[in-house]
Amino acid sequence: MRHYRDLVVWQKSMVLVTNVYSITRLLPKEELYGLVSQIRRSAVSIPSNIAEGYGRYSTNDYVRFLQIAIGSLYELQTQLEICLNLGYLSKEHFEKIYEQSREIERMLSSLIKKVGNCLGT
Repeated sequence: MRHYRDLVVWQKSMVLVTNVYSITRLLPKEELYGLVSQIRRSAVSIPSNIAEGYGRYSTNDYVRFLQIAIGSLYELQTQLEICLNLGYLSKEHFEKIYEQSREIERMLSSLIKKVGNCLGT
């Protein structure tokens, strides 16, 4: 693998960001500087941290940035569930994004384990 863009988890994270931006357009305008902003930041943070970690010359740093990415993913999942509970998102929209996020979660967890094994952890 020559570039972070070759990572399927990064590619899927980029699709997730695009879908998050589309869905957050449906949220009430009064949430633009609240939930919408927070959700978008969390989503953008996922592929950004995957890329930044990949660009580090330390395996420890790479694992740390992957862990930050998964933390942002959990934050996103929580915020989306808040939107569902408030009636801002339909169950259909929530489930679509949530399933995408769960797939990325599994991929990130696997990647963290694989890279961590290189460290002997």
